[in-house]
Amino acid sequence: MPALRKLKTLTVATFALTALSPLSLSTAEAAEGRLVLYTSQPNADAQATVDAFTAAHPGVEVEWVRDGTTQMMARLATEFEAGNPQPDVLLIADMVTMEGLKQEGRLMAHTDADTSAYDQGLYDAEGYYFSTKLITTGIVYNTAAPFQPESWGDLLQDEAAGQVRIPSPLTSGAALIHLETLTSNLDAGWGYYETLAANDTIAAGGNGGTFNAVAGGEQLFGMVVDFLAIREKANGAPVEFVFPTEGVSAVTEPVAILSTAQNPDAAKAFVDFLLSPAGQQLAADQGYVPAHPDIELPAGFPARDAITVMPFDPAQALANSEDNRIRFADMFGQ
Repeated sequence: MPALRKLKTLTVATFALTALSPLSLSTAEAAEGRLVLYTSQPNADAQATVDAFTAAHPGVEVEWVRDGTTQMMARLATEFEAGNPQPDVLLIADMVTMEGLKQEGRLMAHTDADTSAYDQGLYDAEGYYFSTKLITTGIVYNTAAPFQPESWGDLLQDEAAGQVRIPSPLTSGAALIHLETLTSNLDAGWGYYETLAANDTIAAGGNGGTFNAVAGGEQLFGMVVDFLAIREKANGAPVEFVFPTEGVSAVTEPVAILSTAQNPDAAKAFVDFLLSPAGQQLAADQGYVPAHPDIELPAGFPARDAITVMPFDPAQALANSEDNRIRFADMFGQ
């Protein structure tokens, strides 16, 4: 099993938070005109991201379209088929989707992007896509639960039988990545999910449905993305969130430039902004774990070095995705 890594070690080299490279300055000066963004960010986050970028680059006018990653990719596939893709830049949920686009030759490399502060696992080595945050999946439990879980293995306890709900990887891209991560890193591999299924675990829908079921007491334990549980706990929901001892999976909301971009200079400036300290602070202000290791985590999260992210290979996950869906569907009767 690959060695787990702590978030505090996700640094190749750090740079001063106020520093700007000569390259980023020249890119900023060249950035102007119309930029089309396709994103899966929530509407409020997307608007805040665009507002912050245009404040830094007033010469650029951003037009943005928002939808879920699956729906966005269906729309983009139609545009590809028609030979008329609209976006310059994509900001979507996961690296697996970006890896697929890369392999199809749909992305433009941005080899001058400053990734010196980032762990090598958070960006494509050839510069085709770059992670902007870490949205991890851990355990949420209702405060009325009979015990406080600390590890993924705790969800297999007899007391948790029939009381666990998880998002389905047939519906949720984050859940599919979570499945690939756990089966690749836990000693039990697929045996972990086999035991979950045998213990009457409910697998349905996405993260929102799972969270609502646990918060409402329909089930007492679940697997959900971190910010959802932490945000709602702060709003009074009767839940707690756990980063399991074995580690967590993560989707990283990567950004990439299309090979057909009409305004590559503005697209590069957009990528540079998201990777900059200012862009990473914006992610933290929105309630997410920033990918940049020098930016503090939002309120409600533990210290960065208390979170262990399991290794993940986007190319392997892409190759395994269909088989993983079929195997999961057979296991959970879907």
